[in-house]
Amino acid sequence: MSGSLSAELPEEYRELAHTVRAFATEVVAPVAHHHDQTHTFPYEVVSQMADMGLFGLPFPEEHGGMGGDYFALCIALEELGKVDQSVAITLEAAVSLGAMPIYRFGTDAQKAEWLPQLTSGRALGAFGLTEPGAGTDAGGTRTTAVRDGDHWVINGSKQFITNSGTDITRLITVTAVTSTDDGQRRISSILVPRDTPGVLVEPAYDKVGWNASDTHPLTFTDVRVPAENLLGEEGRGYANFLRILDEGRIAIAALAVGVAQGCVDESVRYAGEREAFGRPIGENQAVAFRIARMEARAHTARQAYHHAAALLLAGKPFKKEAAIAKLVAAEAAMDNARDATQVFGGYGFMNEFAVARHYRDSKILEIGEGTTEVQLMLIARELGL
Repeated sequence: MSGSLSAELPEEYRELAHTVRAFATEVVAPVAHHHDQTHTFPYEVVSQMADMGLFGLPFPEEHGGMGGDYFALCIALEELGKVDQSVAITLEAAVSLGAMPIYRFGTDAQKAEWLPQLTSGRALGAFGLTEPGAGTDAGGTRTTAVRDGDHWVINGSKQFITNSGTDITRLITVTAVTSTDDGQRRISSILVPRDTPGVLVEPAYDKVGWNASDTHPLTFTDVRVPAENLLGEEGRGYANFLRILDEGRIAIAALAVGVAQGCVDESVRYAGEREAFGRPIGENQAVAFRIARMEARAHTARQAYHHAAALLLAGKPFKKEAAIAKLVAAEAAMDNARDATQVFGGYGFMNEFAVARHYRDSKILEIGEGTTEVQLMLIARELGL
């Protein structure tokens, strides 16, 4: 992609979308309800995603990747999001939060050790940023890392950490306060292998949605890791992660667009099949107009994330556009999930229908990777307000 938008995606992206769409329909969809209801991680799906190379999409081949770009990841997330948000967020977090910080800021040694494992999908990485007392205020980090000779000693806790407790989780990148020189709290990022003594993965959350996504609180008690596990410059962990979040918002927007479009597709199908008062309900203007508005939301949100991704790939500023994409796509997903549930009527309230799962799952899209209010704040700042 370039900095400008074209009317049609290049062939390689269209082929990728077709491949992932077929996988989502044939492999993901048949087991989505089961994993949602049993709150189980879909290892068999993740393994096949690894075989397809999805975890390596935006990384160079020298690191075990597929040689694609960030927009390729977004295309895959949109297709997966149409069917199962839990599977989509597993991929998004593994790439954007697990592997991407190492690719962006890691040393050659760190890249050589970790990227081939993470880009293959045979191992998952997690990023421990959010804390119980901070939430959106990531700068309010209380976890500490104290230098002790050739090691860092980490103490603290994190919450809402995706991909942190699976059987294939191998690495957790942790933000921690490493110094308080001149009264300033400097936050750094440190690589912590999951099997390091003192790392405790707390019991999984009982969530409203994303039930097949792995999410845990973490506790770190006198966790010792080598000094060379520092990721990037000391004191730059917070600034570096803000860059990662900006990119991640485009990916979450793509996922949300998939949700919004999936709700449209399900509603069109159902409105053509379901009859009431002697005709398909889609022939009723009220239903048809509701679905038309859903399509308009999905289309508009897609243009927003495509534009943000184009700026990213062109090396141009994209912070505002990423925030806009995240804002409008998350709201489109939530609004379309609500409207799809209404189109389905009583059946929309039954968990075996995908629209019911989307209705439960979609709310977190307005919260995770920066709340709606954070996106509005970022947009306002970029406008000089």
